[in-house]
Amino acid sequence: MSARPIRLLSATLFALGALAACKGEKPAPAPKPAAVQAPAAPARTREQAIATLMALPELKTWSEQIEKRSHGTAHGAVIEDDPTPRVIGGKAYYQLSFVEDRKQNVHRRASFLVAHEGDEILVEDLDNDTVQSLAEWRRNIRNVELKSG
Repeated sequence: MSARPIRLLSATLFALGALAACKGEKPAPAPKPAAVQAPAAPARTREQAIATLMALPELKTWSEQIEKRSHGTAHGAVIEDDPTPRVIGGKAYYQLSFVEDRKQNVHRRASFLVAHEGDEILVEDLDNDTVQSLAEWRRNIRNVELKSG
């Protein structure tokens, strides 16, 4: 017998032996899926941010007062101050203001920052160039109302 058939026979027997050894092993477990991250909070649209502000009890009350005082000639509205998001602490916010919309002019009542993601609302203190939480703003507004009432 020549060397070539012997080598071929040896290689075949080796391959068959390896295959037989593999048959006794359990198949490798399927790889685990990558860690599933919690889905990101859905991004809020500009329209949703405006609706969120208009739903605030304080803004509803202001709107009603404006309508009543003006006999329907002026209205409360939320407008966008700047379409460029303001970023604070790595978080993007819509820049919106609640205004008294009159025929002759628009009077700003308060400026808000509404988070693109999540439910955070900040209120700008334009006099001091600072921002405060909605809860803090509400405390301050109530204190002013109590003093003036």
